[in-house]
Amino acid sequence: MLKQLSTAFLLLFFISCNQQSKKVSQELNSPNSKNNITFELINGVPYYSVLHGDTSVLTPSKLGFVFKNNDSLSSNFEVVKMENTSFDETWEPVWGEKIHIQNNYNQLSVLLQEKAESKRNLEVQFRAFDDGIALRYIFPEQGKDSIFIMDELTQFNLKDDGDAWWIGAYQDNRYEYLTTKSPVSTLDTVHTPLTIKSNSGLSLSFHEANLKDFASMTLARTNGTHLKCDLVPWADGDKVKTNGSFTTPWRTLQIADKPADLITSALILNLNDPNKIEDTSWIKPHKYLGIWWGMHIGKYSFWESPIQGATTKNAFEYIDYCKKFGIDHLLIEGWNKGWTPAWYENAMHQFSFTQEADNFDLKKVTDYAKENGVSIIGYHETGSNIINYLAQIDEGMGLYEKVGIHDVKIGQVGSRLNMKEWHHGQFGVNYYRAVLDNAVKHHLTVNFHEPIKDTGERRTYPNMMAREGARGQEYNAWSDGNPPSHTATLPFTRLLAGPMDFTPGVLDVEIKQGYEGRDVHTTAAKQLALYVVFYSPIQMLADLPENYDGNPAFKFLQDVPVDWQDTKVLNAEIAEYITTVRKDKFSEDWYLGSLTNEESRSFDIDLSFLDPDATYEAQIYADEVGTTWKKNATKVAITTKEVKSTDTLKLNLGEGGGTAIRFVKK
Repeated sequence: MLKQLSTAFLLLFFISCNQQSKKVSQELNSPNSKNNITFELINGVPYYSVLHGDTSVLTPSKLGFVFKNNDSLSSNFEVVKMENTSFDETWEPVWGEKIHIQNNYNQLSVLLQEKAESKRNLEVQFRAFDDGIALRYIFPEQGKDSIFIMDELTQFNLKDDGDAWWIGAYQDNRYEYLTTKSPVSTLDTVHTPLTIKSNSGLSLSFHEANLKDFASMTLARTNGTHLKCDLVPWADGDKVKTNGSFTTPWRTLQIADKPADLITSALILNLNDPNKIEDTSWIKPHKYLGIWWGMHIGKYSFWESPIQGATTKNAFEYIDYCKKFGIDHLLIEGWNKGWTPAWYENAMHQFSFTQEADNFDLKKVTDYAKENGVSIIGYHETGSNIINYLAQIDEGMGLYEKVGIHDVKIGQVGSRLNMKEWHHGQFGVNYYRAVLDNAVKHHLTVNFHEPIKDTGERRTYPNMMAREGARGQEYNAWSDGNPPSHTATLPFTRLLAGPMDFTPGVLDVEIKQGYEGRDVHTTAAKQLALYVVFYSPIQMLADLPENYDGNPAFKFLQDVPVDWQDTKVLNAEIAEYITTVRKDKFSEDWYLGSLTNEESRSFDIDLSFLDPDATYEAQIYADEVGTTWKKNATKVAITTKEVKSTDTLKLNLGEGGGTAIRFVKK
């Protein structure tokens, strides 16, 4: 049901004057009064503060901008108008964690005007949700055809210190780093989402929503627990280049009483524009095999060589596996010209997006795939040479459309776009959006690797299926690997932004065919659990197909869906453990994933999420007794048990382990 109300001055508004100061203040409560925003104009300077119930979250924090030539837009304001609106709707995503999402907020719009001769206007919009708050700026066209933003002054002055989980900004490898835990009061400049367990007891996450034609926001600590917006610059030092007007992304703060509630928040999605694609019939969530893991572990090469991975012969073999396993998508990387042993080095590498590599025939492969009910996923590696890619993008995407490919993975390996611009500066933001628009034109879904961070644009572009944007599975193949705590941290950090193509499902966690001394630092059962805990509408079955063939644990990967009716988090502690359950969108079955960090754990799981009038068969895939990520890690104990909603199920997770369960309604 849609309801919208617009009246002026619905909330408390008062002006107090004395010899020392002039103050304007107005409060905004969320629909159920869980969160409160107070706007204040004190001596011409705008501030805002945030409460959660009676708990202070943000103390008065400044707002404003600095333009070129030290032109400040942050003081000497007066309030021209204040208006409050309320909004309540329920909408249905094309795919997602839930089939219905409620978007319910109260909004305060404050129109400020400078008292100086220029009398420039700046509107600040605040939205109060029960799961957090958001704000953005609107600067209308006011007589200038260009304005260059050099700094955004938005502050986030936290009342309390707390533990923060973060990765540093301005690093060459984008977002692909292990998360560090430290007090907020010790931070430098960090990426968002920035997740905090406050000393007040609250769980917080700073991020942004609806990022378009603007620089990405990082957070810089100024002093104590005070944070400030830090915009990622262009190579020439400008932060944002505008045509004389601008609307910023929403600056967001999700607020929860416990970590689990951060994960089920829809605040980021709700702050994005509605779906702009009328016909979404070609957008299909899916699982996929790939000629990929073999390249990372050294069995195959990305380039033309005696061990070339992308050959017609290998493609046919993988298509046969897809048909045998009932998996209807196959990713083929390295099929095109331009791959060399140095393809990943920072250089303006030249890829062709239409010419086939030696030993590969695209038409034969796509024809054979169609005959066997398999859809090929294309791959475009740009090497961050955006000039080269954009010159060919229409032809490359048009080729995929012509041969019946509806999905493309796009890589941007390189520390800078065009060896010059940050991936997450305004140049990168606009590049990634332009690619999405082009993909819509050619009916292609997109999986970005080396991406800009997710800010909820999947609501607007439901063909934006997933992206990397964190340290994924491949690091286990050729580096020291990801510690067990990494997969217990991502649900509370990177995954709060949106779906991740983590590429789970390696059951040969000892990587017997790979580089010597490398392995995946989880148990095999934990790899199964990742499919429920890590949400994505596309999930790779990352292992070599021969490691699935005849493996009883593979049955769970064949069964687990990628599109859901409902999602609940049953227990969670940041970087330690999490248990998630999801209901299949197209059946009455529920699925559970539970995982832990380096510690073994036992959980008593209340099954009250199940239908109280039904009996279920619980198909349980667990760590065998004595199994840890260091010992017998490939061993999975598979059992079944009849259960009801009134039952409690005990889970035993080994060190670095997990449990996956399918609940089949009888």
